[in-house]
Amino acid sequence: MEPDRIIADLASGSRRAAAVLAASRGEKRNAALLACAKAIRNDADKLKDANGKDLARSEEFGLSRAMVDRLRLDEGRIKAMAQAIEQIATQEDPVGKAISASNRPNGLRVEKRRVPIGVIGIIFESRPNVTADASALCIKSGNACILRGGKEAINSNLAIGAAMRKGLDAAALPVETVTVLESTDRQLVGAMARAEGLIDLIVPRGGQTLIRAVAQAATIPVIKHYAGNCHVYVHKKANLGMAERIALNAKCQRPGVCNAAETLLVDRDIARRFLNDIAPQFASEGVELRGCAEARAIVEMSPAGEEDWSAEYLGLILAVKVVEDIDEAIEHINTYSSGHTEAIVTDEVQAAEEFIARVDSSSVMVNASTRFSDGGQYGLGAEIGISTDKLHARGPMGAEDLTTYKWIVTGQGHLRQ
Repeated sequence: MEPDRIIADLASGSRRAAAVLAASRGEKRNAALLACAKAIRNDADKLKDANGKDLARSEEFGLSRAMVDRLRLDEGRIKAMAQAIEQIATQEDPVGKAISASNRPNGLRVEKRRVPIGVIGIIFESRPNVTADASALCIKSGNACILRGGKEAINSNLAIGAAMRKGLDAAALPVETVTVLESTDRQLVGAMARAEGLIDLIVPRGGQTLIRAVAQAATIPVIKHYAGNCHVYVHKKANLGMAERIALNAKCQRPGVCNAAETLLVDRDIARRFLNDIAPQFASEGVELRGCAEARAIVEMSPAGEEDWSAEYLGLILAVKVVEDIDEAIEHINTYSSGHTEAIVTDEVQAAEEFIARVDSSSVMVNASTRFSDGGQYGLGAEIGISTDKLHARGPMGAEDLTTYKWIVTGQGHLRQ
C-alpha cells in the first residue's frame, strides 16, 4: 500500500479517537493514564525481551556507546516510565482551562479556553521511552498521536505502544488514541508531514538531517527539536569548586542526551587555575578535550576547529574556549548555540541577570547543570521533546504545550449594531 494511503487510513482512526478524547472528562483520561502505567509495569518482562532484540541489532546499525545507552531499557528505566505516566495523571487538567476571561462593557463574557490540538504526529529516534512519554502527554491533553520511531528501537516501541493501548482499553477510551507505526519505511515520514487535514501537528525529534527533511516536506505545522549544542560558562566570579562539579555533571553524567554540555567557556582571569584543576577529572571520565589556542597553552588537548563550536557530540568530547569576559561568552553562545540550554556559574547577581537577559536559548541555568533541562525536572512529568523553536512552544514541552485555544463568547441575546 502507498505510504500516503497507509497514513490516511491510520489517521482517520486517530481523528475519531481525538474527537472522543476532546469531549472526555479529565478524570477519565487520568484513569486511562494510571491503567497505562499499570500495563507498563505488568509487561516489564515483555518490554525487556523486545528491547533485547533491538540491542542485539545495535551493532548492525552502527550505534555508538551513547546511542546504545539511550536505547537500553532495564528494570529501573521501565519503572521510571510508569512513574512518569503516573505523575502526569496527577497534574492539573489543561483541557478546558481558562487562559483569560473578561466582561465587556456591553455585557458579553469573552473567554479564552485551552482545547486539544487534535492528532499529533511524533517522529523520533533511538529512545523508546519517548513512546510512553509522548503517548501519556497526548492522552492527558486530549489528543491522539501517531508515533514513528527509528528502526533501531522498533521492537521496544511496539511493545510499549501495545501496553499503552491495553491501558486505554481498560479505561474504555479508544485504543486508536495511540498508534505506533509498525513500519520504519522512511517514506512514511514524508506521508505524515503531508497529511493535511488528518494530522494537525508534527513534532520531529532526532538528528538535524531528519528534522530539516520533515520541516521542508511538511504542509502542516512543525515544532522542531534541533540539536542540543549546550554551553557551560564559568564566570570570573564563580565558585570554582561548584563550577567543576557542574561542568563534570553537565558533560559526563549522561553524555548521549541533548541537554549534555558540548562546550565549556572559561573567563581568562580564572582559566589557568580552573582548567588545570578540571582537566585531570575530565581525563578520568574518558573525555577528550578540544580547545582553542589559549586553552591548549594551559592544558594539553586536541585543537578545536570551527566545526567544533557548533557540534553536538553526544559523546565524551568537549570543546573548550577561553573568553575575555561575559560579553565574549554570550556572543559565542548566541553565534554557535542551537538554542537549547546554556548555563552560567557565577556568584555575581548582575552577571547572572545579564546572562539571562542576553542569551537567546530556551533554557538558561544559573549555578546548575544543563542536565536539568528536562520535562520531568521541570515538574511536567515527562516531555514531548525540547523545542528550540519560539512558537508556539519553547523548551521542554508538557501536556499544556499540546493544547491550543478557542474563544468562548457568552451573551444574553446580544445583537451587534
